[in-house]
Amino acid sequence: MKVIICGAGQVGWQIARHLSSEKNDVTVVDNNAELVARATDTLDVQGVTGHASYPDVLERAGARDADMIIAATHSDEVNMVTCQIAHSVFAIPRKIARLRAQSYLDAIYADMYRRDHLPIDVVISPEREVAQAVLKRLQAPSAFDIESFMDARVQLLGIQITEDCPVLNTPLRQLTDLFSTLSAVVVGIRRDGSLFAPEAGDQLFGGDQIYVFTRTEDVNRTLEVFGKSVKRQERVVILGGGNVGLAVARELENRTDRIRAKVVELNRTVAEHAADALERTVVLHGDAMNIELMKEAGVPRADAILSVTDDDRVNLLAAVRAKTAGCAMSICLINDPSLVNLMEPLKIDAYINPRTQTVSSILRHIRRGKVREVYSLGDAEAEVIEAQVLSTSPIAGKSVRDIDFPEGVLVGAILKGDEVVKPTAKTRVDEGDVVALFSMAADVPEVERLLQVTIDFF
Repeated sequence: MKVIICGAGQVGWQIARHLSSEKNDVTVVDNNAELVARATDTLDVQGVTGHASYPDVLERAGARDADMIIAATHSDEVNMVTCQIAHSVFAIPRKIARLRAQSYLDAIYADMYRRDHLPIDVVISPEREVAQAVLKRLQAPSAFDIESFMDARVQLLGIQITEDCPVLNTPLRQLTDLFSTLSAVVVGIRRDGSLFAPEAGDQLFGGDQIYVFTRTEDVNRTLEVFGKSVKRQERVVILGGGNVGLAVARELENRTDRIRAKVVELNRTVAEHAADALERTVVLHGDAMNIELMKEAGVPRADAILSVTDDDRVNLLAAVRAKTAGCAMSICLINDPSLVNLMEPLKIDAYINPRTQTVSSILRHIRRGKVREVYSLGDAEAEVIEAQVLSTSPIAGKSVRDIDFPEGVLVGAILKGDEVVKPTAKTRVDEGDVVALFSMAADVPEVERLLQVTIDFF
């Protein structure tokens, strides 16, 4: 597949890294020569320096025979114009654009993206992706990561294993015997900084971080099995009233369980806008680092604090202060991946990386075959891929034990009709089933081969 990626920043570089590692023909375009050089020096990609919305620049990038263009520059308007030119001048079949401004994302203007208007096939909103990620973290506060699959019937949980975990030093194969009615499947373990797909005889040790698939109704029980307490969130303080904070507060207002939230915002104009947009949420104007204001916001009694300002340092320090003041849980928005290693020593419970959320969203629309969801784990170390099994797939009609999966691939869950099935070696994968697979990054191309339809399907 020939792909042009416009924008060589963090998101563009990561997408180029994914696609080039899978032997796709990738060209990166950016008007910053240093970013282009970084991409071409570190990845197996071609580079073109220039404005992505200029037709002659896209021509040099190979737009005449490109299969897809991904517009991920820092400018919404450049991304939109790039897609328009890709369609009108070069007839590129697939166009993906990252858009940030909320006005472009308003549902009442959705008709704007028709092929005869502004031909963008997929619109990715980082802020909305991040807001949804924050809300998912609140569903399982003792998990450091959570993502939904199979129309929210299945959850992937990231769980930190501590020394008091009741299943410590227990081979994974014994978990089924000990908890026969539990749907949990451990698909990934991070140990000493390295992520791997475990075997049935592997044990869990204190300090491990694990990724577990489980049915949504089993989430609380799964957390308890791995030594985590389950507590309902009732009081939440949101630091930052911008697009992310406002989206989270709006969603919390719409929930039936009525979580009480307060918003703290430093910028008066932004705070006033948030106050006008929210009905039942108290919005306070002031510095999130001010101890007295934090007390007024009820941080010491809060069940969770969500630090979602646009400053990583403020998010980290405010979360640390909140935990010190007595807040039960802290979730941080972290843009700089080098700061992730500070989470554990600072005792911050969970973090959200906008880049990871955006990359996962874009990958969802790139993967071949009948792929429904893609979620990137860690620093692009692994992916979770949800896909429907078609009659032409090599895995159709075979039991799990008979499928030639690479060592770095595990089946986390199978959806047969409306029933979620916990996979075993004997489970048969049939046409029409939906499978959720954990795959190390190096094994993704083979997973795509196993899922990919043949030309006969079309």
